Parts: sequence; structure tokens; C-alpha cells
Amino acid sequence: MSVQFTKTRRAAIAGISLGAFALAACSGGGSNNEQGKPLPTITGNPDVTLNVFAPQSADTNLATNDFTKLMKQKFNLSIKWQTTTFDGGPSKEKRQISLASGDYPDLYLLIPWVDQFTPAELLKLGGQGVVVPLNQLIDQYAPNIKKALDSTPEWKAMATAPDGKIYGMPQWVDCFHCSYPDKLWMNSTWLKKLGLEQPKTTEDLRKVLQAFKTQDPNGNGKADEIPLSANVRDSLIPYLMNAFIYDPQGQNNSGGNNTTLVLNNGKVDVQANKDGWREGLRYINSLYKEGLIDKGAFTQNPDAMQQQGNHGGSVILGAGTVMHSGIFVTIGSADGRDKQYDAVPPLTGPSGANFASYVFPSIPGATFVLTSKATPEKQIQAIKMLDYIFTDEGENNGQFGMEGKAWTKPGPGDVALDKSLKPSFKQIPLKPGSKPRNSGWGALAQYNNTAKYRNSEAIDTDITSQAGYERKLFDATKLYAGHEDKAQIYPFWKVWIDPSLASEVATLQTNLENYIQQNALQFITGSKNLDSDWDSYVKGLDGLGLKRYLEIQQTAYDKVPNK
Repeated sequence: MSVQFTKTRRAAIAGISLGAFALAACSGGGSNNEQGKPLPTITGNPDVTLNVFAPQSADTNLATNDFTKLMKQKFNLSIKWQTTTFDGGPSKEKRQISLASGDYPDLYLLIPWVDQFTPAELLKLGGQGVVVPLNQLIDQYAPNIKKALDSTPEWKAMATAPDGKIYGMPQWVDCFHCSYPDKLWMNSTWLKKLGLEQPKTTEDLRKVLQAFKTQDPNGNGKADEIPLSANVRDSLIPYLMNAFIYDPQGQNNSGGNNTTLVLNNGKVDVQANKDGWREGLRYINSLYKEGLIDKGAFTQNPDAMQQQGNHGGSVILGAGTVMHSGIFVTIGSADGRDKQYDAVPPLTGPSGANFASYVFPSIPGATFVLTSKATPEKQIQAIKMLDYIFTDEGENNGQFGMEGKAWTKPGPGDVALDKSLKPSFKQIPLKPGSKPRNSGWGALAQYNNTAKYRNSEAIDTDITSQAGYERKLFDATKLYAGHEDKAQIYPFWKVWIDPSLASEVATLQTNLENYIQQNALQFITGSKNLDSDWDSYVKGLDGLGLKRYLEIQQTAYDKVPNK
């Protein structure tokens, strides 16, 4: 969920963030266990009440939740919840206020796409003793967490600060279809009616979109077709740009990295001032001038795009550049229109470029963060709880709800999402019109989401059915996997920026990202000219501190071990 802020509100939140560190440092705190010193050995599960700050969805009551009750039953752990909403801005602000007040909870349990601690925050608060390192807790009380980190080096690198301490646990969500977010979904029924094939090149796409616009593929006698659309969250730029130059993260970028940051021969660089980027914008501009791209594609929200896909009566949307087609059309539509859309592989551009954006599946930072308010007993019970969530059973119960109520073991004939794996669990769908179960914690418990775990879920083999939709996405993503340029991917998940530079980096990154995005739209829509205005645009990047930004990133990257 994205939230719009005024400049004043953004500035206020930034001030709270900086103030939080200063006030937290004055609050005393200090870790209850010193790094390297063993924690007390506690047998059994003493009765503990844990104060936990967490976002709570509208259809969940964490206080009465089944999984909350299970934590009491398994670990004698009572939880006193301090909840916030799923709105990212207000949630982050409330967390920062709690830190600034000095009256913070024992544990922050967060969700990456709502709010989480950044690496810079972890380093700062860890140095102040506000945040408790987890290393000893994991070594003594969390064998499942230890095993998971040791078996997934990228995750361990992301979790471990340069000083060797783990100041909080990041979630690991190895979602295959999410890792390639910039796809093109096209109406195959229209293609068939017009006697066309899926486009393979950028010029093929132009011809297809021209036919969608002029040849009445929905057959209603009206020129109401929208050849190609998108929305502000699912930009059409990355999919098309990848036919000209590698766009590494895409603009639906869950990793928080600069949208054009790459490695060029081991040097940190950007793509947005390169000739290939310019030619990509020139191509997209040409489609826009021909009326082949919906004028609202760059300004409408996902709900508005869904209205296009779900348009009453005739189908009017020919194609959309989104992660999955369910973003613009209801899956399981009564008229079956959702079945008309299929993924189009990466296009080949005039110079032979044929890339796909790749997004690292997890976000650096931490969602499980213990503070100095937690006694050793509370720390131990909290890490035991997390360690249980790291088991398959714990993750199923934590995410979905109780076995038999929200999920079950697979039966004969069930097939795993990855057919080469043995199915290990199967979700029980909620019946239409039923009340929310309030059985699991949802994304709050989404930690050890390895590819093997996710892909062992039993999924319907009929990809045209609603129950088989995840399989449709899995199969479609195979069209994009391998088209990323691995040599150019900047491993931001391993990079820890010096906390003294965090504010400067955040400002530089925000200014550069906004400038790149705004100018891309101006070039595409024609308010700026790619010939006469390009040089001044490139100079503008330099004026916003591009050189300084790349220097900081390069210094941090050079410190990354085992690149």
C-alpha cells in the first residue's frame, strides 16, 4: 500500500526519525545481554508477558487470534499488543514516536511492505544499546533460525551487520513470480480474433497495439479499446525499457533500491543517463504519440486500472504491464474474461537487447527487533516463538491459521507448485461470504519463506481456474527467468551504509529517483524533447549529487565480503 504525503508531513516524519535516535540514546537502555556472554540457561517456559508493537489488518484481532493463543499454549507467552494500521506512513511515524518517547516495547514485529527498521536504523540503535543483538539468543535457543541462516548465505549476509551482529531478523520471502515484477499480460482472445501472434520484438508490439486500437477486437462496433495500460505502482517503463537497456530492479521495486542502480564492470552506476535509456524513452514516446498507450497509465492508481479491466459489458483492455493479471482484472470473473490474458515474454529491441527486470526477493532491514526493555527471560521466550515460526508447521500456523481450519496436509493426487517437489501443505480456501478466520498472523509470520517451502504448496493443476492461479503465475514467470543481467545487478541487500551518511543518502536517493521518474514521464508524454532537452536532463542529475551518491554506494559496496 502506498501513501501520499505532503512535503511538510515528510519533513515532520524525518525529524521524528532523527529525534528518535537521539532521545532513545538518552533513555538509558543498554542490552540485557552482552555480545559473546552466554545468556542464562532457562529450562521450561516461564510465564512471560511480552509487549509487542505490530501492524494489525482490518480483518484480524491479534489479541484474540488463534495463533496468539497457540503461543500462550506452547511457550506460556502472553502478548500485550500495541497495534497500528497497515498504512505505511502512519505506521512508521507511530513506531518512531514510540522510540523517541523512550517508552518503547519489548519487541517490534513488523511487515516489510508496511514498515520495518532500515539497516541504518539498526546500526544506530544497536550502537546506542536500544536494540538487542540476536546472535547469542539464536546460538543458544533457536536451532531452526541458525539452520536457516547457515543454509541461505544471502539471507545471513543481509541479516548480519558489518560488526558481525544481527540487530534484527529480516523476513525471507523467495517469491518466484514477485522476483520478476515487470511482465506484459496481453489479451490472447483478441490476438486470435485478429489473426495475430504474441509480439516478439518492439516493432511487433507496435503493430499489435495498432490492430487493437483500430480493428475492433472486442466486436462491439465502438472504438473503445485501450491497447495498453498501467498504473502508478506498476509502471510500463521497465518492461519496455528492457528491450533497449537492462533496467535492473524495475519501478515496481520492493527492494527499496534506486530503480536504475547497476554495476558496470564492478563500478556502481546508473542507467538513466545512458544512450540505451534515451532510446527506450524514444520508443515509448512513439507509442504514446500514436495513442497506443492509455493517457492515464502514468497517473491512475491500481483501482482505476482494475475498472478498465473489469469494464461492464465488452472487454476494453488489450494489455497491461503488471506483475500479475489479477491487478487489473478480477480472477474468477463471472464472464471468464480473466482467462483471456497471457504473459508475453521479454521483447527484443532493435539492438538485440532482450532483458527482464529482477528484484531481490527480500528487503534489507529487520521486522523482528528486540529492545533493551525486554528482560533476558522475555528475550528467550520471544526468540523461541520466532524459532517455531521458522518451522514449516509454525509458518503454516502463523501465516494462514490453524491446521484443519486454514490449511491441511496434502492428499492423494495433490501436486506441488513446483512439480518436481513433494507437496507439503495445502491451504483451505475461505468460503465466499464467510467471516475472516482470525486464525493466523498473516505476513507478520512470513519469515522462512524459502523457494522450496513456497513451491511445495499443493496448487490446482488447472491454470485457468481460480484455484490454479498461483500455478499460472509460476509458469508465466519461467518466460522471464534468466533474462536478467546478473553481472549488472547491484547487491544492495548486502550493502550497509554508514549510519552517519544515512540521512544524506536517503535525500540523494529520493531526489534522484524522483527526478529520473519525472523526466522519464516528460520525455514520454512529449513535454520535453529527447533531442533538445536530453543534455540538460543529464546535467540535472549531476546537479542533484549523482557523483556523490555513487561514491557513497561504491565505498559501501567495496566493503562487501564475498561479492
